[in-house]
Order: sequence, then structure tokens, then C-alpha cells
Amino acid sequence: MNRKLIEALRELEKEKGIRMDTIVEALKGALSASYKKIYDVEDKIRIDINEKNGEIKVFKILENEFGEPEDNQENAPEIEVTPGDFGRITAQTAKQVIRQRIKEAERDIMYEEFKDRVGDMVTGIVQQNDSRFTLVDLGKVEALLPQYEQVPGELYRHGERIKCYISEVRKTTKGPQVIVSRTHTGLVKKLFELEVPEISEKVVEIKSIAREAGYRTKIAVLSNDKNVDPVGACVGPKGSRVKMIVEELEGEKIDIVDYNMDPVLFIKNALSPAKVLKVLTDDEKKFALIVVPNDQLSLAIGKEGQNARLAAKLTGWKIDIKSEKQFEEELNEARKERIEKKEKDHDESAQDEMKNSKILEEKDSDNIKRKKDENNKDYKKQ
Repeated sequence: MNRKLIEALRELEKEKGIRMDTIVEALKGALSASYKKIYDVEDKIRIDINEKNGEIKVFKILENEFGEPEDNQENAPEIEVTPGDFGRITAQTAKQVIRQRIKEAERDIMYEEFKDRVGDMVTGIVQQNDSRFTLVDLGKVEALLPQYEQVPGELYRHGERIKCYISEVRKTTKGPQVIVSRTHTGLVKKLFELEVPEISEKVVEIKSIAREAGYRTKIAVLSNDKNVDPVGACVGPKGSRVKMIVEELEGEKIDIVDYNMDPVLFIKNALSPAKVLKVLTDDEKKFALIVVPNDQLSLAIGKEGQNARLAAKLTGWKIDIKSEKQFEEELNEARKERIEKKEKDHDESAQDEMKNSKILEEKDSDNIKRKKDENNKDYKKQ
């Protein structure tokens, strides 16, 4: 039976990739604990497993009166105490250890497989749904779709197939815990890579994505081929490509704009569909003042400021939007303030000059008076 055990361990090493010496060490520890428990002994023992013929022996390590090995640990004298029925204990313990090691190995293999898939898009089947999370069956493992990764308004029905983005993989005692997301911008990127061949072929490049899941997404694209229109490639013939993505995202609106290295042009594109008249930038503060036609202000800002927020996220610039009328009024107000300040400064300057002139006149008057008094004193002396 012991020879069969060694053969089984070698087979496991080949099929499951579980190192034989790992199982042997675990088996020694388990057999030692079993021996002490069954035979109610507290002696220091050593389990010896012959990896060639599978023979298993138990040795008691002899100790001195202080409870220490009579020699050093490696060369300590010992006597064999292998029980006659130890084969039965060995068989039971070996089964438990091997079963446990197989489970651990499978969990490790599964974790190694999925930890490298963070950032991938997967298709799964909804299994269970409650207020905390939704379980999604990915085949080899069940993934968690937490509430904070769910799109507001989306319903996940049992048996429904959904696409998700793997955002995190955690290692637990029960195996890998895969966290998936429906709100991540990476999901939008993967969907475009799936539907637009030019993106997967690196002809068209996604430069940035801004998303408010369930409502609207803005995506900036750049073509590496002057003959390929990046926006047209993403939209597809009669909008077929972007339509597939919108359907997968349950009707979420998607704006596709041209990326440009010039921040002025990029900001103009990002505020689409609104028209922009003027962009004034502060490069140091990464701040942009946008001027739009009077009838385009609400469109540029968007519902509850959504269009402006997404444009700011997409470009990485702080944005303030003014209508043409507001801009002119503020400009006129600024001009008026400058003129008033200039006049004030001029008046203050004139007052200072008059004050200085008066001081000089008083000084001159004092000098004349003093000189006259000195002349009168000289005349009297004569």
C-alpha cells in the first residue's frame, strides 16, 4: 500500500504540479500529530518516509533529565516505536493530507490564472442578486459584482449574460475572490476594442475616457494613420459599431471626439455637441475660460453640469463656461473698474502734487521770512 502511496504522489506531481516533497513534509507533520493523539504520548518523535519504497517508520528521540535531546538535534539518539497498526493510520491521514493539498493547489492555480487577468473584460451569467452584491458565474469561478460597481438603474436578472471588467482579484483561504465592475471606464475601452478593429490593430488610439456610468461617456480618440478618421471608425457604418456598445451599456450616451495635443482645440472638441467661440487658458494653473454663444450655454454645461464635468475629466483641465453676453458684461465691468482705478490713481497723484507744491511754497515763504529777519538784525547792529 505504501508503494502505491508514493506512486500516487508522483502522479499528483505530474498532473497537478504539486511538488512531492511538499506533500511528504505535510504528511510527516500530520502523521506526527495523529500518532501523539491516538497513542496519547508527548514524546518528541520523528517520522521517516522512504520516498523509494514508501516505508513509514516512527522514531522516539531520546531526551536527558532536562527534557533536551541527549545529543544535538540532528545526531540525537533515537529508537523505533512504529506501532503494528500504523499502516491504517497512515492511509487515513494520507488521504486527508492529499485531499487538502489538492484543494490548496487548485486554489493557487486559479488565483495565479485570474490575478493576471485584472483589466480584462469577461462574459458571465448572473447567478444571484441581493442588496449587497450580484454573483456572476465566469465558468471556473464565481465573481462578485458589488453594489458600488453596479450601474444605477441596471437590473441583473438570474440567467442573464453580462459583460464585466475584472477590477480586482483577492487571495482568500477559499480561493480567489474576483471583483468585477460595470462602471469602470476600462469596460468602455474593452468594448470599443472588441467592436472597432482599428483600435485593436493600433491604427486608432483611445487617449482618454471620462464616464458617469449609466448616463454619459466621453471618449477622445486619435488616428495613427492620416487616411483613417478616428471618430468615423469608432462610430462605424450608419453608427453600427457605437450602437452595439450603447446597447451593451443599457442605453448610456457616448460622445466620441477627436483628441488634439493643442489644449484649446481639445477642450473645444471635449465640449461637443456645444459650439465654442473662444478658449482662454492659463497653462500654469491648467485653467480654461470658455465662451459660448448665448443659446449654447445650457448645452455646454449640460444637465446638472454633466457635460462640463466630463469635459474637464477628459481633458484634465479646470473649466469655467460663460455665455457671450456674460463674458462681455464681465469684460465691460473689468474695463470700468480699470478706468475708475486709473482715474482714482490720477486724482490721488494730482492731490499729492498739489500737497507737495503747497509744502514747497510754505518752505519758500519760511526761507524768505527767515532771510528778511536776518537782514533786519544786521541793519540794527550797524
